[in-house]
Amino acid sequence: MNTQKHLSRRAWVELLLLALIWGASFVAIRIALDSIPVMTSVLHRTFWAMLVLWLVAWGKGLSLPRSVRIWGAFLIMGLLNNVIPFSLMAWGQLYIDSGLTAILNATTAIFGVLVAALFFKDERLTQARVIGVVLGFLGVSITIGIQTFTSFSLQNTAQLAVLAGTLSYAFAAAWARYHLSDLHPVIAAAGMLTGSTVLILPLALMSDGVPTLALPAITWAAIGYYAIVATAGAYLLYYRVLAMAGSGNLMLVTLVIPPVAIVLGAILRNEALPPNAYFGFVILAMGLLVLNRAGRRD
Repeated sequence: MNTQKHLSRRAWVELLLLALIWGASFVAIRIALDSIPVMTSVLHRTFWAMLVLWLVAWGKGLSLPRSVRIWGAFLIMGLLNNVIPFSLMAWGQLYIDSGLTAILNATTAIFGVLVAALFFKDERLTQARVIGVVLGFLGVSITIGIQTFTSFSLQNTAQLAVLAGTLSYAFAAAWARYHLSDLHPVIAAAGMLTGSTVLILPLALMSDGVPTLALPAITWAAIGYYAIVATAGAYLLYYRVLAMAGSGNLMLVTLVIPPVAIVLGAILRNEALPPNAYFGFVILAMGLLVLNRAGRRD
């Protein structure tokens, strides 16, 4: 049985800070996409975050992994946790609002439960978890609308692309548990981003050409935010909160991210979501809370 950690005041503050950082990243990415193509936006995200985290690793005196097996695991992790979801979600944001992307991103926890049950004996699907998963998918169905599954449009396809990205996140979590759990978190994150950059660089060059540095100041500000603050900095904060609050409580961050993205999207981008998106998010949030309570009892 897992020991549930108590959420101290400091843990709550840092958990909310993490939610604010990640919530704002959706709007920052959308701002950058006004000036740069999708693959280039992902390259900026992984490259600058990679440099920052290797500097942190060097400052901490951490050793560079030398095993070919570990670097191969970094490549797969980079593909599953960065290249696929970052690309799909950035493309999706061209056609759907930042707040809706953030709501759909919350299904990472739902897919995570299913994928974990598929690969790990200690992550079985209990009755409470099944209820949470069902509520989660019901919320998603309400949010995106049943017509998404029966008709084709760029908006519908964008919503499904974001959901595919969250499924990739879930498989990445399972891969990390199998292959990277023994590494220092900073090395694991820096190595993953290195693998991501190696993979996304040729794709960005082929699809977008050589990236230009002659970008508007607001674009560089957005890139700096989502690459350095919301990727490199958020990874470091994530592991701090994980150590203090535990994985079950950390799931609560997914409940705060969408409201942040919705508010900032409305203020900065004049975005407005339909009523079904809000109702669907409430049902999805109920599912996440059920999963969180189930995790406490397991």
